[in-house]
Amino acid sequence: MGQHVDLTMFEKGQEQQLPGIYRVSVYVNEQRMETRTLEFKEATEAQRKAMGESLVPCLSRTQLAEMGVRVESFPALNLVSAEACVPFDEIIPLASSHFDFSEQKLVLSFPQAAMHQVARGTVPESLWDEGIPALLLDYSFSGSNSEYDSTGSSSSYVDDNGTVHHDDGKDTLKSDSYYLNLRSGLNLGAWRLRNYSTWSHSGGKAQWDNIGTSLSRAIIPFKAQLTMGDTATAGDIFDSVQMRGAMLASDEEMLPDSQRGFAPIVRGIAKSNAEVSIEQNGYVIYRTYVQPGAFEINDLYPTANSGDLTVIIKEADGSEQRFI
Repeated sequence: MGQHVDLTMFEKGQEQQLPGIYRVSVYVNEQRMETRTLEFKEATEAQRKAMGESLVPCLSRTQLAEMGVRVESFPALNLVSAEACVPFDEIIPLASSHFDFSEQKLVLSFPQAAMHQVARGTVPESLWDEGIPALLLDYSFSGSNSEYDSTGSSSSYVDDNGTVHHDDGKDTLKSDSYYLNLRSGLNLGAWRLRNYSTWSHSGGKAQWDNIGTSLSRAIIPFKAQLTMGDTATAGDIFDSVQMRGAMLASDEEMLPDSQRGFAPIVRGIAKSNAEVSIEQNGYVIYRTYVQPGAFEINDLYPTANSGDLTVIIKEADGSEQRFI
């Protein structure tokens, strides 16, 4: 006796694929991310009308976070378990998906403001390198030798043999002076040991001076440097102060160039896939492309120039929005 086969999926009068598990290439906002295996479910009537899709991907909160979505900004995503399938297109305004079955490609579109932004110039922390173990020595040495005559009063005398002797009063004096400046160090893993010492020799006396010794390392999660030992406070605002102790201070060298200094955050709304340009004093200083919906630009390079920023949003149909 034959089994009943459900053929209703093919009665739509249009291209239709069965729900199931497919291995697809995932694109997020037109950027290829990865190839992974995902479950696809039949789209609801509302999803068919909104996106024109017959299948929609089953994505969990964890997967959305891995794709760069700000899941913490949408409370509804936190009402289900981290691995449960969530209707992201209903929770995130203007989010959508398109499954190209012939190419096994899933294209996801999220408003730019719903995504974590990666600042220009960012280098992934996974590519950071602590360097190799090394001994360092930087030195400078200077010295001098001098001879000079000292002049005293001249005199004459006669010895027992009746010979006359003359003393012109001149003595030859010698002087030696040496100076050594040493900056030594040891790199071992994330740790950096540094020492600054000097040695001097003058007038027959030698002296060693230990100017300072410090141990430091980077604290990557805090984008900071931990320094222990002899160090000094920053002199950006107040005078620098020498100290012996421990100091945790932010390190701008760990930030991308676009995150150093102050620059305003620009927000707006795009009606379609749009080109966003920012002008200052008639010059374009920034240009990017955003998805439909709200967007946020927070990686402008700091600029010392004065003048208003003009934001130009050029939509896919050629229309433009301008605001200051």
